[in-house]
Amino acid sequence: MARWIGGLDGCRGAWAGALLDLDDPARFRTGLFARVSDLLDAPEAPVRVGIDIPIGLPERTEGGRAADRAARAYLGPRGRASVFPVPPRGAIEAADYASAKTLARRDSDPPRAPSIQLWNIVPAIREVDALLRARPDLRPRLHEIHPEIAFRRLNGGAPLAAKKGLARRDGLEARRGLLVSAGLPEPLVRAGRARGVGADDHLDALAGLVVARDILEGRATPLPDPYGHDAHGLLVVIWMPAAPNSACGPVKGNSREGGGESC
Repeated sequence: MARWIGGLDGCRGAWAGALLDLDDPARFRTGLFARVSDLLDAPEAPVRVGIDIPIGLPERTEGGRAADRAARAYLGPRGRASVFPVPPRGAIEAADYASAKTLARRDSDPPRAPSIQLWNIVPAIREVDALLRARPDLRPRLHEIHPEIAFRRLNGGAPLAAKKGLARRDGLEARRGLLVSAGLPEPLVRAGRARGVGADDHLDALAGLVVARDILEGRATPLPDPYGHDAHGLLVVIWMPAAPNSACGPVKGNSREGGGESC
């Protein structure tokens, strides 16, 4: 029986997606998916999917979600700006940006308003939150990742010298090399980009594939460890892939709900 995994990254109001059969890596598929559920409910029925979107929304925050604080600490001064602190649920559900800023300040300590960059991805956050609340059966399959954390982990914990912007070919090529070294098939990495998907979005979706594989195989690492849930039972954790050439052991805390081992 095939074991399919998936990766998703937001792309122009849709989702750049990738699917890979772990038992036959020559079988893969990429595409631009209108909804997250389109990939989860695809014929391949991926058993684990890594997605670059916040999952698990706090009612109140003290300095942001624990997962965001852990992610920013891992990335350090050079990379922490890529982690947008997630505001409280009331702000995510607000009707407009002005209301979101008011509600976020009300429900955070110290008071903090969401950035416009975070507000721009609120529709995607709402989509995933609503999906997982309506369909609890999907919760063991869909897991939050952060591409820059994944690439840094695959780079031995060192920051990448080049960025990944479309005009920065060195950054894109460095990330392709890390994905191939992590075990993804080279045709998928170098020539598998779907029409309408940007090069950077394709690579970020593939980072989700690597993390999904490591979660399935019990080798992923959670940020933070131990992690918790929001008021609706959704996990609040960002998963990292296994460190290159590392030995694995049991994860502390509540790892049975996501991965299984820490590397």
